[in-house]
Amino acid sequence: MRFRPAFELDLDTVLGPLSRGSRSPNVVRTEGGVTWLAANTADGAGTLALLRRADGEIEAEAWGPGADRLLEGVPAMLGAHDDDSGFVAHHDVIASARRRNPGLRLGSTGRVWDALVLAVLEQKVTSTEALRSWGELCRWFGEPAPGPAPSRLHVPPTPVAIRSIVDWKWHRAGVDLKRRTTLIAAARVAPRLEKAVELKGVEGRAWLRKVPGIGVWTAAEIAQRAWGDPDAVSFGDYNIPSMVGHALVGTKLDDAGMSEVLAPYSPQRQRAVRYLSTAGFRRPRFGPKIELRDYRAM
Repeated sequence: MRFRPAFELDLDTVLGPLSRGSRSPNVVRTEGGVTWLAANTADGAGTLALLRRADGEIEAEAWGPGADRLLEGVPAMLGAHDDDSGFVAHHDVIASARRRNPGLRLGSTGRVWDALVLAVLEQKVTSTEALRSWGELCRWFGEPAPGPAPSRLHVPPTPVAIRSIVDWKWHRAGVDLKRRTTLIAAARVAPRLEKAVELKGVEGRAWLRKVPGIGVWTAAEIAQRAWGDPDAVSFGDYNIPSMVGHALVGTKLDDAGMSEVLAPYSPQRQRAVRYLSTAGFRRPRFGPKIELRDYRAM
């Protein structure tokens, strides 16, 4: 299929939240500019390949049982349903970031499960630890992506696969008891969790939080990807409050301070955060690095 967006689109930026860089097992960008995504859908596993043509048109192909559903979801995933009307930049740095990134859109996959697994794995650990566990779970308990996809592209493990993992294999993947317990609890009610996409907003996030172990931060991370929630700020994040504070008021903030600074942007606070992160603002690095833990050595 071909999709011609009626808006300026930066493909890498809109797909950025779905990837974790060059080591992502379910998102791979190959030479020639093709972005490959492997995902679980209500119809089964699927692979989606996206290529932006010189004229701005997006060419999409898909394979596997979930192919049709993935193709149907391309416009929404690329931000066609995003609505930034009413957004006002109350800070010069955000106004500048918005001018420099006119193609920033908040995309929505329409699917909770894959985003949930990764978000839970990222709870209270470094990105390196989480990505290591994510890759191992996808390779060991997911499946190779359907179609002519790159060999390292894998579909994330399904709820059934998650429930089948025995303790020593969780340990081998570096996933501690708290996170594995949350994933198993979510897997037991996985079909019901997809209702959050219909509810959206505060109600959708509250629905996700009915699962023990899914709190404000995890629900926000899922909402940002599953339905492009423009107000779902990741409160409780190690980096974001400091990044927002230094960018907007020149000093480190905690969650309460960030909430106060971002209040004028409600109900589009997450959009403001995305402008800052896309523009390259980062938390200043002070002090010793966080020590990496290897749960497999415990």
